[in-house]
Amino acid sequence: MRDHRQRISGFAAASGAAVLWALAASAAPLGPEDTARHLGETATVCGVVASAKFLSDRRSQPTLLNLGKPYPDQLFTAVIWGEDRAKFGTPEKSLAGKRICVTGQIRDFRGIPEIHLSDPRQLSD
Repeated sequence: MRDHRQRISGFAAASGAAVLWALAASAAPLGPEDTARHLGETATVCGVVASAKFLSDRRSQPTLLNLGKPYPDQLFTAVIWGEDRAKFGTPEKSLAGKRICVTGQIRDFRGIPEIHLSDPRQLSD
């Protein structure tokens, strides 16, 4: 019985995330320069990947996709943690210089808005 409840709970959480992404995707997308005013909201952010880097030497091995301006002046960052990286291939190579859209909850990290990507459905070009 407990296993069944855990599966239902996991399915409900995944369904809820899909609904949030769908709702955010149907709203007007934000530009990287607008994200600071939308912290805590679930939204879609679109812009050109001005710089991208895989930090393989860091503990959590993040891949950082900086939109708007290159690091260290980025306006917004999409973050893919090492545990999810295989789902995205090598985005620091395949997405550099391209216009992308990412959907998720906008968070603040040291004054820079960011969205964490854990599912490729959160990313479109």
